[in-house]
Amino acid sequence: MTEDITIRPAEPADLAAVAGLRWQWMAEHGDTPTTLERPEFIRHFVAWAAENSSSHRCTVLVRDSVVIGMTWLAVVHRVPTPRALHRASGDLQCVYVAPEARDTGLGSRLITETLAAAAALGLERVTVHSSPRAIPAYARQGFENSPRLLQTHLEAVAGIEPA
Repeated sequence: MTEDITIRPAEPADLAAVAGLRWQWMAEHGDTPTTLERPEFIRHFVAWAAENSSSHRCTVLVRDSVVIGMTWLAVVHRVPTPRALHRASGDLQCVYVAPEARDTGLGSRLITETLAAAAALGLERVTVHSSPRAIPAYARQGFENSPRLLQTHLEAVAGIEPA
Protein backbone atom coordinates (compact mmCIF):
# COMPACT_ATOMS: atom_id res chain seq x y z
CA MET A 1 0.00 0.00 0.00
CA THR A 2 1.39 3.40 -1.01
CA GLU A 3 1.14 6.31 1.39
CA ASP A 4 -0.50 9.47 0.15
CA ILE A 5 1.72 12.36 1.33
CA THR A 6 0.64 15.96 0.73
CA ILE A 7 2.21 19.24 1.80
CA ARG A 8 -0.11 22.20 1.36
CA PRO A 9 -1.40 25.39 2.97
CA ALA A 10 -3.63 24.61 5.94
CA GLU A 11 -7.35 24.92 5.41
CA PRO A 12 -9.75 26.04 8.15
CA ALA A 13 -10.88 22.40 8.58
CA ASP A 14 -7.25 21.43 9.41
CA LEU A 15 -6.80 23.85 12.31
CA ALA A 16 -8.20 21.63 15.07
CA ALA A 17 -5.74 18.90 14.04
CA VAL A 18 -2.93 21.48 13.93
CA ALA A 19 -3.89 22.61 17.44
CA GLY A 20 -3.74 18.96 18.51
CA LEU A 21 -0.19 18.74 17.15
CA ARG A 22 0.76 21.84 19.11
CA TRP A 23 -0.69 20.28 22.27
CA GLN A 24 1.16 17.03 21.53
CA TRP A 25 4.42 18.95 21.06
CA MET A 26 4.08 20.65 24.43
CA ALA A 27 3.16 17.39 26.16
CA GLU A 28 6.14 15.69 24.52
CA HIS A 29 8.38 18.26 26.21
CA GLY A 30 6.66 17.92 29.59
CA ASP A 31 4.94 21.29 29.27
CA THR A 32 1.26 20.33 29.51
CA PRO A 33 -0.75 23.09 31.20
CA THR A 34 -2.51 22.30 34.43
CA THR A 35 -5.17 25.02 34.20
CA LEU A 36 -6.26 24.58 30.59
CA GLU A 37 -8.06 21.57 29.18
CA ARG A 38 -7.21 20.31 25.68
CA PRO A 39 -10.65 21.14 24.11
CA GLU A 40 -10.44 24.71 25.44
CA PHE A 41 -6.93 25.10 24.01
CA ILE A 42 -8.06 23.78 20.62
CA ARG A 43 -10.98 26.25 20.49
CA HIS A 44 -8.64 29.12 21.40
CA PHE A 45 -5.99 28.01 18.90
CA VAL A 46 -8.45 27.74 16.02
CA ALA A 47 -9.82 31.23 16.79
CA TRP A 48 -6.28 32.61 17.07
CA ALA A 49 -5.29 31.10 13.72
CA ALA A 50 -8.33 32.66 12.02
CA GLU A 51 -7.62 36.07 13.58
CA ASN A 52 -3.95 35.97 12.56
CA SER A 53 -4.23 34.41 9.11
CA SER A 54 -2.87 37.52 7.37
CA SER A 55 0.42 37.39 9.30
CA HIS A 56 0.78 33.70 10.19
CA ARG A 57 0.56 31.13 7.40
CA CYS A 58 0.31 27.48 8.30
CA THR A 59 1.52 24.67 6.06
CA VAL A 60 0.52 21.11 6.86
CA LEU A 61 2.00 17.71 6.18
CA VAL A 62 -0.80 15.22 5.50
CA ARG A 63 -0.47 11.45 5.27
CA ASP A 64 -3.50 9.49 4.12
CA SER A 65 -5.73 12.50 4.98
CA VAL A 66 -4.35 12.83 8.55
CA VAL A 67 -2.41 15.96 9.51
CA ILE A 68 0.94 14.72 10.88
CA GLY A 69 3.07 17.86 10.62
CA MET A 70 2.96 21.63 10.50
CA THR A 71 4.97 24.78 10.03
CA TRP A 72 4.00 28.38 10.61
CA LEU A 73 5.51 31.25 8.68
CA ALA A 74 5.08 34.56 10.51
CA VAL A 75 5.37 37.41 8.03
CA VAL A 76 6.68 40.71 9.39
CA HIS A 77 6.42 43.84 7.29
CA ARG A 78 9.59 45.92 7.47
CA VAL A 79 10.30 49.62 7.30
CA PRO A 80 10.65 50.83 3.68
CA THR A 81 13.92 52.06 2.25
CA PRO A 82 14.48 54.25 -0.83
CA ARG A 83 15.54 51.08 -2.67
CA ALA A 84 12.67 48.88 -1.49
CA LEU A 85 9.31 50.37 -0.64
CA HIS A 86 7.70 47.02 0.20
CA ARG A 87 9.79 44.81 2.44
CA ALA A 88 9.01 41.80 4.59
CA SER A 89 10.81 39.00 6.36
CA GLY A 90 9.62 35.76 7.86
CA ASP A 91 10.05 33.73 11.00
CA LEU A 92 9.62 29.98 10.74
CA GLN A 93 7.69 28.85 13.81
CA CYS A 94 6.25 25.70 15.32
CA VAL A 95 7.81 23.23 12.92
CA TYR A 96 6.59 19.87 14.11
CA VAL A 97 6.32 16.36 12.70
CA ALA A 98 4.57 13.62 14.65
CA PRO A 99 7.10 11.25 16.28
CA GLU A 100 6.14 8.25 14.13
CA ALA A 101 6.97 10.21 10.95
CA ARG A 102 10.33 11.66 12.02
CA ASP A 103 13.67 10.82 10.44
CA THR A 104 12.01 10.00 7.11
CA GLY A 105 12.76 13.24 5.22
CA LEU A 106 9.20 14.52 5.59
CA GLY A 107 10.28 17.33 7.93
CA SER A 108 12.81 18.54 5.36
CA ARG A 109 10.13 18.45 2.66
CA LEU A 110 7.84 20.48 4.90
CA ILE A 111 10.55 23.10 5.51
CA THR A 112 11.42 23.21 1.79
CA GLU A 113 7.79 23.89 0.86
CA THR A 114 7.50 26.61 3.51
CA LEU A 115 10.68 28.30 2.26
CA ALA A 116 9.32 28.15 -1.30
CA ALA A 117 6.17 29.92 -0.08
CA ALA A 118 8.36 32.55 1.63
CA ALA A 119 10.25 33.11 -1.62
CA ALA A 120 6.97 33.42 -3.54
CA LEU A 121 5.91 36.13 -1.07
CA GLY A 122 9.14 38.00 -1.82
CA LEU A 123 10.46 37.81 1.74
CA GLU A 124 14.01 39.09 2.24
CA ARG A 125 14.97 36.41 4.75
CA VAL A 126 13.56 33.79 7.08
CA THR A 127 14.74 33.19 10.64
CA VAL A 128 14.10 30.23 12.92
CA HIS A 129 14.51 29.53 16.63
CA SER A 130 15.52 25.88 16.72
CA SER A 131 15.81 23.07 19.18
CA PRO A 132 19.33 21.59 19.28
CA ARG A 133 18.04 18.37 17.64
CA ALA A 134 16.74 20.24 14.58
CA ILE A 135 19.74 22.49 13.88
CA PRO A 136 21.29 20.06 11.34
CA ALA A 137 17.99 19.91 9.42
CA TYR A 138 17.85 23.70 9.18
CA ALA A 139 21.54 23.90 8.21
CA ARG A 140 20.81 21.51 5.30
CA GLN A 141 18.13 23.98 4.19
CA GLY A 142 20.62 26.88 4.11
CA PHE A 143 20.04 28.37 7.55
CA GLU A 144 23.19 29.61 9.27
CA ASN A 145 24.20 31.53 12.37
CA SER A 146 24.08 35.29 12.04
CA PRO A 147 26.44 37.55 13.96
CA ARG A 148 23.91 40.40 13.64
CA LEU A 149 20.70 38.76 14.82
CA LEU A 150 20.35 39.27 18.56
CA GLN A 151 17.56 38.69 21.04
CA THR A 152 16.71 39.41 24.63
CA HIS A 153 14.25 37.89 27.04
CA LEU A 154 12.34 40.81 28.53
CA GLU A 155 11.98 39.18 31.92
CA ALA A 156 15.80 39.25 32.13
CA VAL A 157 15.95 43.01 31.48
CA ALA A 158 15.80 44.98 34.73
CA GLY A 159 12.56 46.87 35.19
CA ILE A 160 10.69 45.43 32.18
CA GLU A 161 7.92 42.94 32.74
CA PRO A 162 6.05 41.36 29.84
CA ALA A 163 2.28 41.84 29.79
